[in-house]
Amino acid sequence: MIAAEGMTRGEKFGGAMLPLGLLAIVAMMVLPLPVALLDMFFVFNIMLSLLVLMVAMHSFRPLDFSSFPSVLLIATTLRLALNVASTRIVLTEGHTGSAAAGKVIEAFGNFVIAGNFAVGIVVFAILVIINLVVITKGAGRVSEVSARFTLDAMPGKQMAIDADLNAGILTPDEARKRRSDVAEEADFYGAMDGASKFVKGDAVAGILILVANIVGGIIIGTSQFGLTFGDAAEVYVLLSIGDGLVAQIPSLMLSIATAILVTRVSSTHDMAAHIGSQIGLSRAWVPVAAVMGILGLIPGMPNMVFLVFAVAAGAIAWVSHRLIPAGDDDADAGPSGPAGALVKGMGGASDTSKEPGVITPDDVTDYAAVSIQIGFGLIPLIQESEGGALVSRITGIRREVSRAMGFVIPGVRIRDDASLQSNQYRIRIGQSIVGEDVVYPDRKLALPGANSMRKLRGIEVKDPSFGMDAVWILPHQQSEAEADDHVVVEPDSVLATHLSQMLYAHADQLIGSDGVQNLVDALSEVSPTLVEAVVPKLVPLHILTAVMRHLLSERIPVGDLPRILERLAELSGRTNDPKEMAEALRASLVPQLLQQIVPLKEAVPIITLAPDLEELLMRSQAKEIGLVIEQGLTERIVQGINQATEELAAMGKQPVVVVSALLRSLFASFLKSHGADAIVLAVNELPDNRRIDIVASLGGANQLPPGNGGAV
Repeated sequence: MIAAEGMTRGEKFGGAMLPLGLLAIVAMMVLPLPVALLDMFFVFNIMLSLLVLMVAMHSFRPLDFSSFPSVLLIATTLRLALNVASTRIVLTEGHTGSAAAGKVIEAFGNFVIAGNFAVGIVVFAILVIINLVVITKGAGRVSEVSARFTLDAMPGKQMAIDADLNAGILTPDEARKRRSDVAEEADFYGAMDGASKFVKGDAVAGILILVANIVGGIIIGTSQFGLTFGDAAEVYVLLSIGDGLVAQIPSLMLSIATAILVTRVSSTHDMAAHIGSQIGLSRAWVPVAAVMGILGLIPGMPNMVFLVFAVAAGAIAWVSHRLIPAGDDDADAGPSGPAGALVKGMGGASDTSKEPGVITPDDVTDYAAVSIQIGFGLIPLIQESEGGALVSRITGIRREVSRAMGFVIPGVRIRDDASLQSNQYRIRIGQSIVGEDVVYPDRKLALPGANSMRKLRGIEVKDPSFGMDAVWILPHQQSEAEADDHVVVEPDSVLATHLSQMLYAHADQLIGSDGVQNLVDALSEVSPTLVEAVVPKLVPLHILTAVMRHLLSERIPVGDLPRILERLAELSGRTNDPKEMAEALRASLVPQLLQQIVPLKEAVPIITLAPDLEELLMRSQAKEIGLVIEQGLTERIVQGINQATEELAAMGKQPVVVVSALLRSLFASFLKSHGADAIVLAVNELPDNRRIDIVASLGGANQLPPGNGGAV
């Protein structure tokens, strides 16, 4: 509490002093200033410039001195005000001698330029060239480029923060702070782009003020005070040069501070420690010492000077070798560097950091609900520096699947796995591997369209998401592929789409009692009476969880929780079987499923069974076993559904299989057990307000090809 009050008082004090200081600066430009006060302000200006330079050098990153653009503006205005005040005194009192404008200007005129105005002009010109042409111009260019790239990178940084937040790496407070840092960084570099113009304008103003002082002083001295041209030139040039140097040296320090900040790379060290840690390489200092020693042995050279520096370089090499542990020079090389960075960034555990022979619980346990294991060759897909967009794509997929299924999909953990091939990946739901395949980060996947005629050169594979024939092509073949009606997909999109399919297919395994309780708690804020009446009085939490899992196992979304609870309240007195409850809920929830896969105004593509086949399946039911069908017929049914689904998928459509109500549950289980990814609905579950389009009829003599059916 005391610290908070102290901070508040300090802010209040600064808030009161700053406006007064700005008013004083403006007053200096208008009102005459005593010589003694002018000296004090000149010294204060030098002290302020030194302070800004030291703070810039000891900042770990540019945002640590985010107020620098404002400080630069104030310091520049102060210096220009001092130039105006000193010009007034030089022109009115300069004829009295070199001490007319104060001790500071006299000291710079006599000590720095040794009383020689020619030397002073050359020194001043050199300082202006260094400040204006070298430092200020370079700092301005860096500021401009940094501002442009920072603004361009903002969306990617925001997406990375969202990805880390959704993956559980960041807490909401940490994510808010990082978003604030990103916005502040963009504002800082934008402000620095403009603030660098202050320094440039200040340098130009210094030149103009110097010329004005010299010309005006000579004219006033000869016309008003009766000085000869030589005497007037000597006095007023010395005073003008001294005045210019007093202002130009602080300006040079501020320019250096500006350049330091805009060229600063974020680090955990200040500038000195940062540079020292990177140039203190023994392997770099050894050849330097050798070359300096050789130069020191060449006749005609200043041998002693070169040999002294050779010994100094050798000493630095020896000290660096003793202080830096072996192998640190190569810390960023080799496969362990990127892999370790990957695992740390994605929340995993890196084996490279463990002691040999030590096994920890992390080696044998992984409680992540969803995880992706990748080979070393796929690391660029998740590194932003390499252009990888996999993490942001996964975040988008989690958001999309969560909205579609009605509950929050857990975070996806990405880890490298040395046991996998370089380009291989695995998708896990809990401890079970539900999908694996190979992607090539340096290639693109080409999927043939309905009008594709050409066979592309590349690696022929099956698309991991839909099982369609595809080819991994080189980037330069993309135009050729697209011209032949191929759809070209980026490698990270291939992996992300495969993950999406697995999340939909195994959504029932991703929701548990905790997730259901969170949904119920959220609903209780909107409909407290409904929740209180149903959960857990009529429907216990574990029964509700089981019902929702049954629904999710067949892609039925559970986002309409109020309707689910109301219907369960009606069913609670009839049955407590979660599967029967889920079957009874389907009819009211199927419209939400259909609106996700088919737009409302379009006909729903359906696959039906021929009456003879459906009657045969009805007779094939066996208690507690399901459908008992001979192998050949099973293969034809699964093949027919897969073929129809693939052909419609190429057209951007997803069909549903429609059967009788008595057969629906058994037929859905039958297809799922044989690897056919199809949505099975009962006839009575089709909404009355939706048109249907029979795209195929399995088992009939006149089986319809996809797209040849008519809207009913």
